[in-house]
Amino acid sequence: MIQIIINFLKGLAMGTANVIPGVSGGTIALISGVFERIINAIKNTFSLQSFKLFFGGKFKEWVAYTDFVFSLSLGIGVIAAIITIARLLEFLFAEYPVYVWAFFFGLVLASVWFVAKTIKRWNIIIVFFFIAGTIVALSMALLKPLGENNNMIYLFICGAVAACSMILPGISGSFVLVLMGNYELVMINSVNNADFKVLLPVIFGAGIGLLLFSYVLAWIFKKFRNQTIALLSGFMLGSLLIIWPWKEAVWKINALGEYVVSRSGEKVIEKYVWLMPHGESIKIAIAIGFILLGIVVIYVTETFALKSTEKK
Repeated sequence: MIQIIINFLKGLAMGTANVIPGVSGGTIALISGVFERIINAIKNTFSLQSFKLFFGGKFKEWVAYTDFVFSLSLGIGVIAAIITIARLLEFLFAEYPVYVWAFFFGLVLASVWFVAKTIKRWNIIIVFFFIAGTIVALSMALLKPLGENNNMIYLFICGAVAACSMILPGISGSFVLVLMGNYELVMINSVNNADFKVLLPVIFGAGIGLLLFSYVLAWIFKKFRNQTIALLSGFMLGSLLIIWPWKEAVWKINALGEYVVSRSGEKVIEKYVWLMPHGESIKIAIAIGFILLGIVVIYVTETFALKSTEKK
């Protein structure tokens, strides 16, 4: 029961991260030690052996083979976070955006170090993958977001792409939705209003994307573990630009000089401008405090995880 609760809390943390543009649920999975287990659970659940066990009535073997209890407790945590945290984040981003970004900046900054140090041996190839991952994430940060689109096929594609991104450390599924123009439509408006006309194609696309991607990622992680971790560490490092606390949105303007508004009534973001820390000294100090708090949270989490592993 204790382990189920721990897995639920990890899912809660992953779901919370996935709601925030720029923060990756995969990062939380990696630093909490469940990343590879998630990939294998998804892969095994939709394998031929899984169907044989389930339809053959061997439910006990099926539960063990698919890691069902782990997946269920983690999944409930993810869903609970997406449903409940969406409203809280809507308020926090409106009132305290710099502090929220600062906290997650500290989380990801510390995560880069702790994840990268799990690489058993560094060489020129590993460094290349680390740099490549950094460049990819930085490039994503500089892309211009598209306009909102509620076409069912496009929503399906958004779900597939975002779901794959959500399990990749450093690549934020929510930020991918921002780039595809549908973040507010999917993660804020549709979740808060239970708009299943939008949510169902996204969910279906996410399921298909996760299934196909899990097989590829499981094989890559098994065959090229150090290279994969280096690439993912680079993703996380590059994503720091996306979640830099002191940035301002530049809104898209049409030929008439008017703000372009999405179907949900929100102004469409053209790009972000990154700034140096500015404003009142006390607010800068508080923001830096939240960065340090994020670093401390990761340090404590990693220290606790290390001690638990040593006891085993």
